[in-house]
Amino acid sequence: MAIRVLHALNRLHETKKREVIHNTPRIHTWLHTYPKPGDKDDMHCHPGDQTFFCLEGECTMHLPDGRAEVMTPGMIALIHGGDFYQLENTGDGPMYLIGHRTGRSEDNKHINYDTRKDLNELSVEERDKIRDNGRTAT
Repeated sequence: MAIRVLHALNRLHETKKREVIHNTPRIHTWLHTYPKPGDKDDMHCHPGDQTFFCLEGECTMHLPDGRAEVMTPGMIALIHGGDFYQLENTGDGPMYLIGHRTGRSEDNKHINYDTRKDLNELSVEERDKIRDNGRTAT
């Protein structure tokens, strides 16, 4: 059995990018960053259950009904597969999260709220248009 110990926040400070750090048939874990205030993604969902843990900064999770939940360091979001949300960096510096989701990373689907289509199955042009309307983070 392989065990790996990693300091997630130090790794995010070094790389400043999204990175899958654990990937098995049952679960995958990734480090997630939105480096600039205002960076956000599109309203979307994934089929698998997932969690986000806020390591640094402020993350506002927007929901389709207009509600918003704010996460600060030490807070966790528990998300059922199929529930739509949008993440936004609403702090005054970088936002760093760690996420876990059921299933392998390669099997993940990213279902856009407006189109109800998996971004992974769209053309590059269609994907870029959706991302330009939401995510500005890299």
